[in-house]
Amino acid sequence: MIDEDEAGPAPEVEVETVPAAASLPQLPRPRSTRTFVVANQKGGVGKTTTTVNLAAALALGGLRVLVVDLDPQGNASTALGVDHHAGVAGTYEVLLEGDRVEEHVVASPEAPNLHVLPATIDLAGAEIELVSVVARETRLKKALAAYRETHPLDYVLLDCPPSLGLLTLNALVAADEILIPIQCEYYALEGVSQLMRTIDMVKGQLNDDLELSTIVLTMFDGRTRLASQVADEVRGHFRTQTLPTVIPRSVRIAEAPSYGQTVLSYQPTSVGAIAYLNAARDIARRGVEGGH
Repeated sequence: MIDEDEAGPAPEVEVETVPAAASLPQLPRPRSTRTFVVANQKGGVGKTTTTVNLAAALALGGLRVLVVDLDPQGNASTALGVDHHAGVAGTYEVLLEGDRVEEHVVASPEAPNLHVLPATIDLAGAEIELVSVVARETRLKKALAAYRETHPLDYVLLDCPPSLGLLTLNALVAADEILIPIQCEYYALEGVSQLMRTIDMVKGQLNDDLELSTIVLTMFDGRTRLASQVADEVRGHFRTQTLPTVIPRSVRIAEAPSYGQTVLSYQPTSVGAIAYLNAARDIARRGVEGGH
């Protein structure tokens, strides 16, 4: 049942009905770990929301998922029900003190096989502290490689701050794929061009394997012509990368983090939850079809 107070219901052609989260079918496992950096320097596009809900949906589909919270605000940690108050060790200790990822990874109550490396406010100073660190751009990549040697993973999602500093650069170097959430409103592509220039720079100097593989259209309001126009514009620029499923503008999606939950556990039958389940299915299928 879809709640009547869901704002901007998704069009039927974009979000189809799927089983509730508890009965989600097994998703196909990629041949090797897929590491996504979820990035968009433009704020308010649903970046963290997309990270946590896709992570939970993939895990509910039977896949092994790790979320690395690289944002000092720790919103991804909050939404996944993981404590990240001052004094909690996590991403900062891995990047700055050389701790091993497994020392600080926490299981999320949102789904089986979903783990989180939390972020605390300590990360706020990491941009400056990393400047003088040897091999500063590859700290996260090396830490994740060591973790995967003893902890098999299907998906790693790296949630970045809305800036292109050293934290985001570490994520771009550690990842194989980029996922960009794009809001279906005015200036949707604002910031994407600068992000693309950064991607090209990283590919040329630090990570030749990096590719823009996935774009998720977020905050889609099916009642407005603008949303459809923006979606068409994005698909025109990124035809193969844009997922067929769009994420609707949803009251339930917005409310869920305040309860320390994803929308999949907060309101599993809402259009927002169904959309993220479908988007996760799209990503998992593409991963198999693309040979990942």
